[in-house]
Amino acid sequence: MTRGGREWTPEYLVSINPDLCIGCGRCFKVCGRDVMTLKGLNEDGEIVALDDDEDDEIEKKVMAMHDEAACIGCGACARVCPTNCQTHARA
Repeated sequence: MTRGGREWTPEYLVSINPDLCIGCGRCFKVCGRDVMTLKGLNEDGEIVALDDDEDDEIEKKVMAMHDEAACIGCGACARVCPTNCQTHARA
């Protein structure tokens, strides 16, 4: 229930598709719970930590899950995502 008494069911962020994500960071900026972080996608399609020494091996930067348990299901990240790369689900 919302504070006003309306029915509301949270939908939690469960994954981010790195093939669709453009790493714009809009979702990161609206999330105050540290659920996501910026990572790199290497030429093998693996999500890796960003490191100045390995920037040559990074194909692109993408958002990745950091603390899934911190998500409160508000959906702000989904509303600002220009590529609809996130998957949300009810608990």
